[in-house]
Amino acid sequence: MRDDLMVQQQVESAWQHMVGVICLNQTGRKKVKKVLPEFFKKFPTAIHLLKADRDTISEMLKDLGMKNVRAYRIWRMSKDYLQWDGEDATALFGIGKYGSDSYRIFYKNEIPDNIQDKELKRYVKEELDV
Repeated sequence: MRDDLMVQQQVESAWQHMVGVICLNQTGRKKVKKVLPEFFKKFPTAIHLLKADRDTISEMLKDLGMKNVRAYRIWRMSKDYLQWDGEDATALFGIGKYGSDSYRIFYKNEIPDNIQDKELKRYVKEELDV
């Protein structure tokens, strides 16, 4: 796994992207990048995750800290995701400015105004040459 890649560059869908966003909250990307591959093998889609019990989800997230909080946020976001129109990512439970900005960059090919996250700023500057 390339360590210089952002978590968002290692996921296969917008739903997985949002899971990564929730996992990155108050946690370093190196830890998240270790947990997500196994997590997505078990839960490749929102539907797979919603069929699981929250204890199983929590257990897979234990190395990130706040496992029960994260499990609940991911479960709620996944429920919202199935009804989501794909426009404003902040409409999804647990997704704030960082999640919205990164979704716009990676999935809508838009550069948001006032990007605050340093890794997103670096990506836009170095990789997108903006």
